[in-house]
Amino acid sequence: MVTRPKCLPLIVLLGPTAVGKTTLSLELAQAVNGEIVSADSRLVYQDMDIGTAKPTVAERSRVPHHLIDVATPAEILTLGEYQRRASRAIEDIAARCRIPLLVGGSGQYIRAVVEGWNIPEVPPDWALRQELEAVAESQGSEALHHRLGSLDPSAARRIDHRNVRRVIRALEVVLKTGEPISNLQTKSPPPYQVLQVGLTRPREELYARIDDRIERMIAAGLVEEVARLGAVYGWSAPALSGLGYRQIGHFLRGELSFDEAIRLLRKETRRFVRQQANWFSPCDECINWFDLSAVDEQAVVLFVLDGLG
Repeated sequence: MVTRPKCLPLIVLLGPTAVGKTTLSLELAQAVNGEIVSADSRLVYQDMDIGTAKPTVAERSRVPHHLIDVATPAEILTLGEYQRRASRAIEDIAARCRIPLLVGGSGQYIRAVVEGWNIPEVPPDWALRQELEAVAESQGSEALHHRLGSLDPSAARRIDHRNVRRVIRALEVVLKTGEPISNLQTKSPPPYQVLQVGLTRPREELYARIDDRIERMIAAGLVEEVARLGAVYGWSAPALSGLGYRQIGHFLRGELSFDEAIRLLRKETRRFVRQQANWFSPCDECINWFDLSAVDEQAVVLFVLDGLG
């Protein structure tokens, strides 16, 4: 059953990488007189256009976009900072009598906004982070994750050991405060009337779309983009650990052949898609799912228009 927004409507359009969110979000925003707030943890970075499949200048000229290009690749935009910026953008859009659309595949970003997470205000301890990163480098991510499991079992169950950045953040919070991050992350639902729309496709079709996207990225100059970013920001820049940038970086540094780097990128993108699905499973009942292999985009647009009533 559709929940009909009454005061501050918020449309959420979510789904895995390469499912077709960008195209549909533009159609949907124009249909509802809306503006798009990006919920993609990579689109926040400047100068990272090809590897993030960032909406083009032409696409952004059709519909105003928010929270794109708001940080340099050398910076870390924390979840708390993202949540604050997204909330301000949503309120600003609504104040101008337009409809905000939260669009992306970063489940943590979406749930932090929609569920109103109270995120621990623990400033980064760079020395501690370097110490923990050294453990991950020397002993492996599993060793770091095992340490988190002994201090915050709940967080360890939620965080994949390969997501070293999130493991380190959870450890940083518990070591600095003495409290597990899972205890501190309470919720205060915001005053939004939320209509969530999830996009999906059969897994094999999604994988084919991912492979096609990677080929188009390479043709568009992904290797040159990564080389330029590595030269400007250095290979240790946080954003260069992301999908596409990490694998092409291995190639550019002579650690993998080009074909090996592309095979690894395909493999890790597919794994990332599976991780994205895990983020949305706890709130499936809140999400109205559409299989884009079975319905056309106009059906989704009409559904949302009906939901807004």
